[in-house]
Amino acid sequence: MLTLRQMRYFEALASTRHFGKAADLVHVSQPALSAQIMEMESHLGVKLVERSRTGVLLTHKGEEVLSRTRAILAEVDQLEQSARATAGTLEGRIRIGVIPTLAPYLVPRLVPHLRRVYPAIEIELKESVTSRLVADLGEGLLDAVVAALPIEVDGLSSKPLFSDRFYMAMADDERNILMSPLTEDQVDVEQLLLLEEGHCLRDQALAVCSTAGKRRLVSFGATSMTTLLQMVANGMGMTLIPEIAIATEASRNAIRIVPFAAPEPAREIGLVWRRSSPRERDMEALAAAISGCADDIFRAAVAA
Repeated sequence: MLTLRQMRYFEALASTRHFGKAADLVHVSQPALSAQIMEMESHLGVKLVERSRTGVLLTHKGEEVLSRTRAILAEVDQLEQSARATAGTLEGRIRIGVIPTLAPYLVPRLVPHLRRVYPAIEIELKESVTSRLVADLGEGLLDAVVAALPIEVDGLSSKPLFSDRFYMAMADDERNILMSPLTEDQVDVEQLLLLEEGHCLRDQALAVCSTAGKRRLVSFGATSMTTLLQMVANGMGMTLIPEIAIATEASRNAIRIVPFAAPEPAREIGLVWRRSSPRERDMEALAAAISGCADDIFRAAVAA
């Protein structure tokens, strides 16, 4: 008999295209996940995946089954959420997506806080770029997304959480001297290091430094803030850093942080969820928890 467990395992495998990563995502061993996928294939009488040295590919039939599987899982999740709507706040599973320039700094404080305040919560996290998270949210694969606003998509609601100011990070040496506070026309775009395409922080950096002209940009295709700041610390250029990242990154990289002159550029971080979700009360509680954790991070940075 086909089971929801098998469908969840198959969806995880299709999302990650890797047996080990899929097993981690659903919190089982790799052999257990593999066995369930094989049972699913046996029951359906079709091959769903191709196994290779580089990962996993879905067969044509696997793509068809994935589409139906996701629709079924979305319906089941909506049923569970509707039944849970009369239960206590933040009880049971909640799937949260967080953008990469927030996750390393917010998640380590947020998850322990949620587990302490809401002991019946089951948290699943996904870190990815905004477009992917919003797509997953719309498909019912996530319950909420924490990202930079605005996100203007039909069927989604959002709530501002906190303002995250931008600073300029550069190597902690005497080779580059910039006036503090920094004005946008002082930024040499030829020295500006950017995340790869698809990261909202890349677009925000370009918007902040738009007055610097259209000179050649330096892009290494970096996928993380940490990688960019290691480049900065080694004198390869400078980059925009959000305030929420300063305490963590400045403690492990030899960088100097320079503030901007007023009005300081900033990004607005918000919580996004489906308007049709019955978990309005959970979203309000989650929003309050995230805002409180962000305030704690900012206070700790000032104290340091």
